[in-house]
Amino acid sequence: MRFDIMTLFPELVDRVLGESIIGRAQKSGAIEVNTYNIRDYSEGVHRRVDDTPYGGGMGMLMAAPPIYNCYRAVLERQIADGFDGRRRVIYLSPTGKILDQKKAEELASSFDNLILLCGHYEGVDRRIVDEIVDEEISVGDYVLTGGEIPACILVDCVARLADGVLSAAECHENESISSGLLEYPQYTRPVEFHGARVPDVLLSGDHKKIDAWRREAALELTARLRPDLLPREDGSDGEENKKK
Repeated sequence: MRFDIMTLFPELVDRVLGESIIGRAQKSGAIEVNTYNIRDYSEGVHRRVDDTPYGGGMGMLMAAPPIYNCYRAVLERQIADGFDGRRRVIYLSPTGKILDQKKAEELASSFDNLILLCGHYEGVDRRIVDEIVDEEISVGDYVLTGGEIPACILVDCVARLADGVLSAAECHENESISSGLLEYPQYTRPVEFHGARVPDVLLSGDHKKIDAWRREAALELTARLRPDLLPREDGSDGEENKKK
């Protein structure tokens, strides 16, 4: 899968996504991540990318022309690379729908390329959103200084679902949220730590009993911490009920 990220701070994005599993996935060729500095596509001597908003107000707004020029450069690079996959342009924005695991799975299965636009300052000129963006996504109901961290979150969330990024499908299918429940508690050596022991069933070697314990533990943990994830008697989940 390919990710093309338009940002004012490519070094930030490169540093975050160049580490750990996502960094190794890039080196192995399982995914491709390219960053583009929007400022490089600004016209004029001073390379300005922002201006005051019409109508007044505090802060600066990212202008449409540099972003559009950057977007065209992304497409031109894709053509030069011979890439012709299914693409989607996403603007990381607090006005977008909240990112969840279902959305990550949808993006991973439906598209070969995500082009991500990172806003900054007070956001971007609405006309560029209307012209090139397919979807707006938010990582939560809070305000950040820019779209770079949300873009990294989105890439991490989607990329780990791509073939070859994790060692096996079970690595993400049985995790919290992905399975529909929070993940059961897990333990490693030593058997006893500060007076607390690993549950005996996990030391028994009886995999049938272990699976049953893990299922019950996951249900108990979900009921206590995230009851909204539990299915209702009518077959709907808690989140759907909350929205009715």
